Amino acid sequence: MAYVGRTPANAALTASDLENGIVSADKLATNAVTEVKVNADAITNAKTEFTPGLTIKGDGSSADGKLILNCSQNSHGVSIAGPAHSAGQSYNLVLPTSVGSNGQVLATNGSTNNQLTWVDAVEAKPTVADVSQTISPATSQTFNITGTGFVSIPIVEFIKTDGSVTLANTVSFTNATTLSVNVTLATGNYYVRVENPDGNAGRSTNNILTASTAPSFSTAAGSLGTFAGNFSGTVATIAGSSDSAITFSEVGSNLATANVTLNSSTGALETTDFGGSSTTATLTNFTIRITDAENQTTDRAFSFTSSYGATGGGQFN
Repeated sequence: MAYVGRTPANAALTASDLENGIVSADKLATNAVTEVKVNADAITNAKTEFTPGLTIKGDGSSADGKLILNCSQNSHGVSIAGPAHSAGQSYNLVLPTSVGSNGQVLATNGSTNNQLTWVDAVEAKPTVADVSQTISPATSQTFNITGTGFVSIPIVEFIKTDGSVTLANTVSFTNATTLSVNVTLATGNYYVRVENPDGNAGRSTNNILTASTAPSFSTAAGSLGTFAGNFSGTVATIAGSSDSAITFSEVGSNLATANVTLNSSTGALETTDFGGSSTTATLTNFTIRITDAENQTTDRAFSFTSSYGATGGGQFN
């Protein structure tokens, strides 16, 4: 360290050179001395005039106060420097109360007192929760991605099952577990990948995002016609369309009252004895639901009437 003041009689200050634990002014005069050495026993429990603590001042101009810990050859070292005057800040760094594990470093916990804490030297990779969602294709959509370890502001990629990659239009950081993203995707299934600014990245285990249009009916709602009682065969076939395979189901159980069953694959309404035991003309109302591979559904209401009296297996509208 640099000498300060006049060279003392000995090469090093000793305990006898201290007055009440403080080096007196005549021992550290201001005239032309470049270095002062202090014996270890002399500075043990030594005091400074800035009690409590030691203050290392700047030069009043451009140099900030700095504590330097050199190597044995004084060729390099580590320094702790005060903040620049332009920062306009004063703060304390408070050491942790426990020892960290291997591979950890000291960092602030973000509180106002700048308490240091032990954190992993390498930030953990983010994870993407396997929460399935379906959005409309070919239109700008905004939704949330959840997971852990998100850092503001990450890159979010949507990886289609064919390997093509689409970047999010925008990414908004909500917190470490939630991102709000906007993206425009073609029809298909996608994995979601999140990459933090430090390069650590994580991807969903499954293709959790589907861009798909809800299924629609080709068969108009309302009456499917009037059919003779005792008719056997296909009464009618409900048709639907989708960008993926669809299945048919009834909402409720009204078809059974007319002795009609629904083919879940083809949408055909089939009977072996239309109207069953009914001896009067009967109107049956029912609702059909179509479901696509992404579990999107659309419902539509239909009806048909059985006419009493015809027994020849005929059908009419």
